[in-house]
Amino acid sequence: MEKVRILVVDDEAAIGNVIKDYLEAQGYEVFWAEDGFSALDAFHKVNPDLIILDLMLPGKSGLDVCRELRKHSDVPVIMLTAKSDEIDRVLGLELGADDYVTKPFSLRELAARVRAVLRRVGKGVEDQRGIFKVGDMVIDADGHQVTVSGHEVSLTPTEFSILLYLAERPGRVASRLQLVNASLGEAYVGYERSIDTHVSNLRKKIEADPANPKRLQTVYGVGYKLVP
Repeated sequence: MEKVRILVVDDEAAIGNVIKDYLEAQGYEVFWAEDGFSALDAFHKVNPDLIILDLMLPGKSGLDVCRELRKHSDVPVIMLTAKSDEIDRVLGLELGADDYVTKPFSLRELAARVRAVLRRVGKGVEDQRGIFKVGDMVIDADGHQVTVSGHEVSLTPTEFSILLYLAERPGRVASRLQLVNASLGEAYVGYERSIDTHVSNLRKKIEADPANPKRLQTVYGVGYKLVP
């Protein structure tokens, strides 16, 4: 099946790249533009199925971009706005935006909005819901299931939470404290080293050679990262 193409427009490279990495991990083909002019240029080159559009852009605002798009296209648009931008948000919806997400936002929330909008326009991405692919490992967030080379592996809730947190940030390093918060909660802060035990057990289940891990790698002095 051809991948759904998404154009992310945000002048903050850090935000744009995080969104891009997150959505790519869920099976989308994602492009990034840093301002309004390049967004319109990318739209004509890429022909995206959906656009995630920040309202506060240099040169040509997100509202202007949305106005231009609606002159000749009904491509779905999800706006990114600040909480204080209520007037612009209402105007954006009046111009034809399909949904909005306020900053700061959860990547899971944004992905859920993306899926909802795509379903409304019949893009048929049901098979991509909450699915993360890391090489030959597939993580089904909704079904709480992990397969490696087509074979299901059984994980504890803590192991699954650690793996899912890393899969949502492919190639990015997560500290032990971040993994504690994600898998055990704030009540366990101070027990960061306990993560090492969970990671060791996790490696026994997803690595061909746990002593020489290829997927779940240690970044010494920092934490762990998940790589294809």
